[in-house]
Order: sequence, then C-alpha cells, then structure tokens
Amino acid sequence: MKDAVLIKSYQSGITLLMREDASLEEILQELAVKFTEAKNFFGTSTMALSMEGREVTEVEEIRILDTIRKNSNVRIACIVGHDETTNKNFIKALQHMEKKLSTGDEGQFYKGTLKNREVIETENSIVVLGDVYPGSAVISAGNIIILGGLYGEAYAGGSGREDCYIVALEMEPERLKIGDFKYKTNAKQSKWGIRPKVQPKIAHLKNGKIVFDPLTKELLGAF
Repeated sequence: MKDAVLIKSYQSGITLLMREDASLEEILQELAVKFTEAKNFFGTSTMALSMEGREVTEVEEIRILDTIRKNSNVRIACIVGHDETTNKNFIKALQHMEKKLSTGDEGQFYKGTLKNREVIETENSIVVLGDVYPGSAVISAGNIIILGGLYGEAYAGGSGREDCYIVALEMEPERLKIGDFKYKTNAKQSKWGIRPKVQPKIAHLKNGKIVFDPLTKELLGAF
C-alpha cells in the first residue's frame, strides 16, 4: 500500500506529504517510525514544518508535532502554510536570524521554553530556541530573537538603546520594552491555547513608538 505520509526535507524546513485518505493514526504511526530512523540524519535542529495532501485540525496538528518531538531531536519552530513566497521569505529570515547572532562575539543562545515566571537576563543579544510563556521574561542589553512564541515579556536595548529589536515567530507579548519605550497589550490568549503559527514579526522603534512589522530578511538586515 502507498505510504500514509512522506517526509520531504529542505534547508531549515520539513514538508509532510500526507495521503488524503490516510487516517491520522496511520500517519502518526509512520511518522514515529520514519523520524526514529532518520534521527541521525536530522540531528538537533530547528525547522519549519508544512503539511500537504490532507486537511488537519488544530488537535491533529498538536498530535503530529508531539509525535515528531518524541521520536526525534527536531524542534519545530512554526507551521508554515501553502503560500510559497511566504514560506521562502520565512526560511530566509530564519537563516539570517541564526547567522546574525551565531557569528558575532556578542550573541548567545538559550535552548528551552521559559515558563513558571522564569527570567533570563543578559548583557548580550540572545536567541531563545523555545517559547516564552506568560509571566516569564527575556531581558537583554542588545537584541532578542525568539525562535518560538513570545507570550510573556521581552525587554531589549538596555541603557536606553533605541537601535535594538525583538523578533518572535509568534508575537503575542504581554509587555515589551525597547530602550526607554514601553508597549503593553490587552489581548487575551486564544481559548485554543498557544500553538505555532507562521507570522514571524519584528518589533522595533519608529517615530518614537514600538511598531510591529512582518519579518523579512531585508528588514532584519537594515538593523
């Protein structure tokens, strides 16, 4: 019988090609086997995920992500859609973000999700490979890049620096501060909870206030 799901990898991304008539259980079983067998191939990496061939619900997405997590060392940064241009822009921006801080002396990485009011504070720019949950915070004298969701607090640009920025793959913060400028949202979390989405955004200062723009390689390169 034809495979229930095929895994296609590309730079910084994975596409799941699912058979339209396959059940979710068939797909999950094959994913578990295939990601276990390809564990050494993928290694420890942060990647985008797209799914094609079959409609999936939010609950099914969560089960697919959980199966990948349990059977590999791959971290899915976000789920991308079917818009090829959007996907390519996201991948380029993701690559640029990681390169920008990993090649400099001032950059550092933190792997893990912040929750239960955890706080990271650093004098360097920082890349967080995980989510920042409500009540938790990242404080940096430089830039902040979150390869996950920002649902808590982020403070960039210590000592009043106004040239810094905050990037997140899902930007729904409780509070932000860049330099001496503050931003507070009144938005409530979705009843469906926190889940990956593909609209990476960058928060930066413009005309004396914090603004949010869709992230592109060109925009990030301007800083």
